[in-house]
Amino acid sequence: MGSKIVSDANAFVKFLKLCRDENSENCAYMDDISVLLVEKEELLHDIIGGNQPIFVCEKAQPKCEPEATETTADTSVVEETLFKVEQDLGPQPLSVMKARQLLSWYTMAQNPNMPQVEAPGTLHPLWVRCDKLDLCATAWLGVETVYSGNKTSSVKLYTVSCKGPTGDETSFTTLDELKQEHEKRHHASTVATKGYAQYNLFCSLKEESMMFESQSSVIASLTWNNVEKVLECPPLSSKASLNIKVAVGDIRSPLYQTYKEMEFLLALAEGLRTGETEWLEPMETQSAVDLTRALIEELENVGQGAPGHTSKASEKQKAKTDAIAAFSSMVIERGDLDFTEQLWEKMRKSVTSYQDVTECLKIVVKAVKLGKIKPWIHKDSNSTLSKLILQSYQQQIDGMPLTGLTPANMLLELGLDKIRKDFINYLVGKELTTLNYLRYYLDTEVELQEQVMRVRKLHHLLEILGTCSTFLSLPHDRLFLFTQSCLQYYKTSNYDEDHVFQLQIKPALISYFYEKEQPFSWAMEVSSGQGSKEVKTALYLSDKPLVDHISFDLDVPLDESVNGESEKMSYYRTMVSCSLISFT
Repeated sequence: MGSKIVSDANAFVKFLKLCRDENSENCAYMDDISVLLVEKEELLHDIIGGNQPIFVCEKAQPKCEPEATETTADTSVVEETLFKVEQDLGPQPLSVMKARQLLSWYTMAQNPNMPQVEAPGTLHPLWVRCDKLDLCATAWLGVETVYSGNKTSSVKLYTVSCKGPTGDETSFTTLDELKQEHEKRHHASTVATKGYAQYNLFCSLKEESMMFESQSSVIASLTWNNVEKVLECPPLSSKASLNIKVAVGDIRSPLYQTYKEMEFLLALAEGLRTGETEWLEPMETQSAVDLTRALIEELENVGQGAPGHTSKASEKQKAKTDAIAAFSSMVIERGDLDFTEQLWEKMRKSVTSYQDVTECLKIVVKAVKLGKIKPWIHKDSNSTLSKLILQSYQQQIDGMPLTGLTPANMLLELGLDKIRKDFINYLVGKELTTLNYLRYYLDTEVELQEQVMRVRKLHHLLEILGTCSTFLSLPHDRLFLFTQSCLQYYKTSNYDEDHVFQLQIKPALISYFYEKEQPFSWAMEVSSGQGSKEVKTALYLSDKPLVDHISFDLDVPLDESVNGESEKMSYYRTMVSCSLISFT
């Protein structure tokens, strides 16, 4: 073998070893190649399983060095433009010939029968971006080492080819053609087939209201064995899971009114934390002070009953509308809003300043101290104002200086108290959990800002359950297990609307949503061999390209129908083949 080839192979694998040892994320090799150390195989869009680190080779970004010229007023503009051009290029591929050369160097180093090339020890898999200019439209070439014990026994060579989108199913690779491609490479006597499909269940609704873009998603992922044809609908024997991501604030959510309530609570808490409050637009035309006075006068007109029983029936009726609006048909209706909860409802919809908050609470405290009202209060209420009212039943009222941030803190307590009871009403009332499981979220001993964060987590949980119960109509046993899983997650994790919650489910429970729909992602694979020597040949059909460094020619516009009657999904076609090269 030529000394030049051996020398080049040794230099390349030594460079990879250096990148690995120094854990360098981006290194330049011979000026024209960038080598990236990627911790997860996210660049390959799950085409290849596993989550081990990999090397990715691509064409180095060109260096934009403007020629030396006299300084002008426009120099900064030119430099900025050049910088933007360089940044906008994105990942650049190498030629297929260059990619094969890099893979051959890697393979030579792993081959124990080639002592001329110094073995670098364990190396991460190597993947090279390709320009798709060959006859096979190759977009990636990859290689990974197969070990037998501590010794290298073989390598797997991967080829990823891809074509632009089309809705013409006759152009798709058939199952028989995929099997033939696999058997041509591996001469296997028996092969297994497996199918994968993903559906966006939100897209299964044809209502006009679903035309709005949403940050929420419910993705059904299904896998099954024994594929019979391309794009077949997953059988009911499939394994299925729901991947649920819910962003709060969707106007179509059954919890939209609760979102508005939480929005005010969070704005108030943020104002107390930073010292600057951005007050929301009032939802009431009357001022907060007038609404508070009207609430007090209503209680005075009803008359004083026995402490703890004053006008409870009328307050129930008055709270009915707000309770229904807060949870729509999703939850058990609350008809037991006490005085402080009614006060919170009035104030959150009308206050626009700290002065409003202070004036409203002064009116209430004065009426309580003078004995003008003895309103009904929940015994387990934890707010400062609730405790003051409970004290008034025995004419033992502590001093209450309403100065500084005290009134705002008191209002925040009212909101926390009310919203916690709302959430308990749903979660416990629907038998989705118990008060014991909610203890972490209901703890009033922690600092006030931490209480707000825990209630915010509960709100996100209820938004997710709202999707599962009203949109998916999942049965109680699935909702119960899912609730426990979400509660457990948020005990140790930060608030995150981008987190995807997963729920295992029987396909029969969601088949109504997907059986007449087209998947946005569908794949089939043919496999043979076992363990580390298992090899696969796979076809991926997807509504988005699985390769991010190549542009595609569109066979048909993505938004047009193929047959003129019903819309057909246009799919990008990606083929992944694997060859096993044994060294023994």
